[in-house]
Parts: sequence; structure tokens; C-alpha cells
Amino acid sequence: MSVELPDGPVAAPVVKCPTGIRGLDEITEGGLPRGRPTLVCGAAGCGKTLLAMEFIVRGAHDLGEPGVFMAFEETEGELIANVSSLGFALDRLVAENRVALDYVYVERSEIEETGDYGLDGLFVRLGSMIEEVGAQRVVVDGIEALFAALPSEGILRAELRRLFRWLKDQGVTAVITAEQGARTLTRHGLEEYVSDCVLFLDHRVRGQVATRRLRVVKYRGSRHGTNEYPALIDKYGMSVLPISSVNLDHRVSRERISTGIPRLDDMLGGQGYYSGSSVLISGTAGAGKSSIATAFADSVCRQGGRCLYWSSEESKDQILRNMGSIGLALQPHLDKGLLYYHTVRPTLYGLENHLVSLHKLVSEWRPDAVILDPITNFAAIGDAGEVKLMLTRVIDFLKKAGITSVYTSLAQSSSPAQLEETDEGVSTLIDTWLLVQMVQAAGERDRLLSVLKSRGMAHSNKVRELLLSDQGIDLVDVHTDSGQVHTGSARLAQQVRDEVDTRVRQRGSESQRRERHDLVRQIQSLQARLSELEQDAAIASVEESGRHGD
Repeated sequence: MSVELPDGPVAAPVVKCPTGIRGLDEITEGGLPRGRPTLVCGAAGCGKTLLAMEFIVRGAHDLGEPGVFMAFEETEGELIANVSSLGFALDRLVAENRVALDYVYVERSEIEETGDYGLDGLFVRLGSMIEEVGAQRVVVDGIEALFAALPSEGILRAELRRLFRWLKDQGVTAVITAEQGARTLTRHGLEEYVSDCVLFLDHRVRGQVATRRLRVVKYRGSRHGTNEYPALIDKYGMSVLPISSVNLDHRVSRERISTGIPRLDDMLGGQGYYSGSSVLISGTAGAGKSSIATAFADSVCRQGGRCLYWSSEESKDQILRNMGSIGLALQPHLDKGLLYYHTVRPTLYGLENHLVSLHKLVSEWRPDAVILDPITNFAAIGDAGEVKLMLTRVIDFLKKAGITSVYTSLAQSSSPAQLEETDEGVSTLIDTWLLVQMVQAAGERDRLLSVLKSRGMAHSNKVRELLLSDQGIDLVDVHTDSGQVHTGSARLAQQVRDEVDTRVRQRGSESQRRERHDLVRQIQSLQARLSELEQDAAIASVEESGRHGD
């Protein structure tokens, strides 16, 4: 049964006002509702004032929309000083009459009541500032201070509705900040109902690591992201990180890029990784994961590409020294600006902040390849589910950007079954998976490498020995004998034995060949002698016949 909708005019979509805050406009599909009030609520320290201030500054500086900022807790001088560390030249915008600041001092003990409480004075004050700068954006920061001393709940509700209606009537895009309540989003529990859009900021601490997250609680007349999104405050202001893609619609490349190890290229169809693909190198400690990843970084830079190397275990100088011992000279790439190291302990801040930092590095530096070495350390600041979600976003983000990404993962066990698993749970998202492991035999430890999978290309199913020396990285065929795999000195010894056996066989064959040759020569000599004797006998017979005839 089909239902026909009645014909009639289609309502115009909600007009959006870009905030200029990285990521927030993407989550809200264009920005905040233009000409309507938006409530930003949360506990102390979650970033409400900063979000509101950045909304004003970005609008005035980048989008040509002057603004008014009215505060009830910080003076004009304090506001200017506080945001200067973020690079916001608020004093210059005020001097250029593009932003108006106002501090309203409200103290209950100093208020003398002479009638009903009203906001008429506030409306006059705000209206004057809006007219003075031609404001299109307005912020009222800390609204609970305005109503904290009200004795009547009825008056509070009436005046709140009146304030929100007045802001709508002015045609300005307003942001109102409010403190989080004990059981409601705000202390009074009304602001979220009369606002057209509500943003909730959360500042939580888990495992001694603090993280900020943002959620769009509601947005009248518009679609919006409904998840919790990581939010980061740094020297550039606030960033909100949406999930990069949910439709798996990123483009793929058929171009190939060398691994930096010729025989590994051969194992991957002769050409290496697909450009823009994801590569996981997992294995036990000391098996050579970082060396293989660095060989790829060296290959990218040698071809003129740019590589971002994210290290959470070693400093840049330590990596340069260690990789130099296996023939990888990386300093020239650094000098040319082709290689960039970002070295940071995962416990410095939360998973979300790491994710936002990676986004910023990629956006600013625009690499062709990214290496995360290792991803295992993120387990120190999140459970398995959180780490998997974070890495899923990283893999998806880099794939969508067409950046080849390499991840190293430490295996906690050397058992064959557990080697083919990862604690991070991202192996199913990976395009190419290399496994390196240490094996112990004949009193030594040797490295083995195999390709567990490589989507979209023919690849070797052979296990090869990984050799690290001052001449570089190489892969050699292992030696198998009666089902046994020989590596290291055992492989060399077996190769010597095989060579001796081959030479013995060759010598035996050579001796037989010479003997046969001698016999053939003797036969040929006898045959020649026999032919001569037969010729002599024939001649003698003719001569004898002649004598009898005479």
C-alpha cells in the first residue's frame, strides 16, 4: 500500500552559519542555524567559552561577520589575554570595530530589588552593541550568572524565553553558554528546550588521561551527526574530529610503490604496495618491523615523495642512529624536507587528541605516506574497543586522502595462532599484512618474513629469511630439507653441503664423460683400423686374381 503525500509548498531548508571551527561545520552539515540561538553547555573546563569566542573571532576575521561577546565572568581585558595564546588578535578586532566586548557584573548581594526582575536593561545594552558594530553574531557567555539570584522559578522561565525570542527578533546568530546541571544539560533545565540547536561538551578523565568530546544533542530542521566526537584545544583553537567516511566510497589507485626492499617487491607481485593502501607489519620484538617500515620511508623519499613518521617509542635521533646501522641514511631526506618525524608518548594525552593531531599534521604537511610505529602502544590509554575505533578512523581518513599508510604492531606471543592476530583488531581493515618473527635454532635467533595477505595482487606464499646488515635489508630463500626449515648458519651449512654434493655429482659425471669419450675414441680407432685392413685385403684379393689369370 502506497501513501501519497499532499501537494503543497516545500519548506525552505534551515540556513546555516559557518562557525569556522575545524570539524564542527562538517558535523552540523554547514554550521549553526543562522538567525537562531544555539546553546553550548557542559561542565567547567570543557571549552564552552573558547568555542563561543572562536565563533566570534572566525566570523569577524575570516567570514566578514562582526560580532558581540557579552561575558558575565571575565572582563574584557581577561578575555583578550586568555585567547591571545591561541593566536586570536582579539584586541585588534575590537580596535577595528569588528568585535564588541562587554563585561556585565552581576552580584546578588549588591542588587537592590525595587520591583519585578526583567531583562530590559540587558536588551538595551546588547542592542546598542549590535548596532555599533553591525553585528551578525552574538555570544552570551555564562547565562546562569544572570539568573542565579532569581527567587522565582516562574520569572526565570519567562525571562529565558524572552531572551531567546529577543535574540531571534534581532536576526543575529546567537551562541549562549551554560553550565551543566546535576540531572539536566543545564542548571535550570529550560535552556535546551527553547534553543534551536544544542551542543554538549564533555571533559572526562580516564586512566589519568583527560579528553574532550562534543555531541550535537539536537538541531531543529537539520540533519546532523549524532555521535560523540573528539574535541581538541591547542595553539590554533578548537578542533572537532568527525568520522572521515561511513560509506566506504573512497577512490583506489592501481599505481604501485616500492617497499624499499627489492625481494619484498618480488614477493608482492614484483612492484610493491598499492599507492594509497594500508599496510600492517606485525611480529615479535626485534623481528625487524621498524626496519621494514623505515625502508619504505626511505623509498618514498628517494622518489621525491613526502613521508610522515609517527613514532611512539624512539626519538628522532635514536631512529636516525639505529637505521644508519643497516645502511639507511635518512638525514638527507630530513634536510630536503621530505621526511618529518613526530615523536610523542601515547600517554601524553588521550586517543582523541592523538587522532586530531594526526589530522592536523596531515593537513599541514600533506605527506604521500604515513607510518605509525607502533600502534600497540595506544593500548596504554584506551581499551580494545576504543583503540580499534580510533585506528579505524585513522585508516579510513588516510585511505580517503589517498595516502599510503604503514602500521607496525607488536605481537605479545610467538605461538603461530596468536601471531596471526592483532590486539588492536584492525587486521581485517588492512590491505597488505606482513608477518615477521624470530625463530631459534642451532643456538641462534633468526628472522623470518611472510605475506599473510595482500588484497588485489598476486603474492608469494613462501617464507623468507630477513637479513639486516650494514649493507641494508635483504630477503633470502630459506632451505628446506625433509620438512625442516633451515635459517641462519644452519642454512649456510646446508648450502655448503648441497654445493659439495653437487660438485661430487659433477665430478662423477665428468669422470664418466671422460671414460665414455676414451671408449668412443678407441672404438673409432679400431673401426678405422678395421677399415684399413679390409681395404688392404680387398687390394690383395684383386692382385691375387690377376696373377692367376696370367
